[in-house]
Amino acid sequence: MRIGLMVNDIATEEPGYSTTRIALSAINRGHEAWVMSAGDFAYDPDEKIRARARHAPNEKYKSGSTYLAGLRGPKAKVKRITIDDLDVLMLRSNPAEEGTKRPWAQSAGIEFGRIAMRNGVIVLNDPNGLAKAMNKMYFQLFPEEVRPRTLITRDREEIKEFVKNEGGRAVLKPLQGSGGQGVFMVDHASAKNVNQMVEALTRDGYVICQEYLEAAEEGDTRLFMMNGQPLRYKGHYAAFRRIRQGDDIRSNVHAGGAIAQAQISETHLRIAEMVRPKLVADGMFLVGLDIVGDKLMEINVFSPGGLGSAQKFEKVNFAHAVLDSLESKVEYMAYYRRRFSNTQLATL
Repeated sequence: MRIGLMVNDIATEEPGYSTTRIALSAINRGHEAWVMSAGDFAYDPDEKIRARARHAPNEKYKSGSTYLAGLRGPKAKVKRITIDDLDVLMLRSNPAEEGTKRPWAQSAGIEFGRIAMRNGVIVLNDPNGLAKAMNKMYFQLFPEEVRPRTLITRDREEIKEFVKNEGGRAVLKPLQGSGGQGVFMVDHASAKNVNQMVEALTRDGYVICQEYLEAAEEGDTRLFMMNGQPLRYKGHYAAFRRIRQGDDIRSNVHAGGAIAQAQISETHLRIAEMVRPKLVADGMFLVGLDIVGDKLMEINVFSPGGLGSAQKFEKVNFAHAVLDSLESKVEYMAYYRRRFSNTQLATL
């Protein structure tokens, strides 16, 4: 199996990243795993999609560190590959990281992935589904029962009125962003600073105002979905808890949150079942649900991370489950000669 993995920048990948774990597992199984960055694609005159890509030199790797050293080292295979000849192209870049410095890179994987998909490559997550999810407005298309009360606006007075109706307590964050960046908590102590918060957020676009969930003080649970179902491997759910530290309202690991083992409850599974139909309809192969109490805080469809965190507590390698599924999809393609759409294949 020939796999391509598109990331924001090969130079900034880390050993613990889920993408690294997937690539390492693929190579150890005897597959090809070509890695490319957002700026490496080309649409050639023969209507083929090609890319400057790198492949680690060894046939086996014991750790993400040695794999990345090989991938970025002088012995790596560097080649202009034909994307159309791949079996699978995984779009593992996060457009939120490209917003200010490289806005052109935000949709690069989606645009080139669409053409590769037309020529028979399985592209995951589905590019058309990802295009719908380019910012957090996508979250509002899921059932109201699983979402916090929300206002999305740029109007300062509307934001103040929302906070007032929420009893003076709410969360403000940018419509586009990730990793807990630009998240503010408004309460009685900070209410006098709302104008400054709104001014800072509206510089980059719209503001999301959400009800504050009391359960957030206990952190949140990241639960992975694969093929429209909670990802479970060898009897273990791919999940972990993120716990906020001190007075910081953010539990994101990048924002300093700690991690712990998750106990998946009927509430978590009920939420997963409620969002499943849309994830399947949009061709979302691998997704991360961030759950607080009985509500969803976020649905991560671009490069959801944390498979290694889940492995740490559950003692199983969830990257193997991902590879099992990719191998099955490629077999389906051989059996049926592409009689399914990419959206259908994404969640089979």
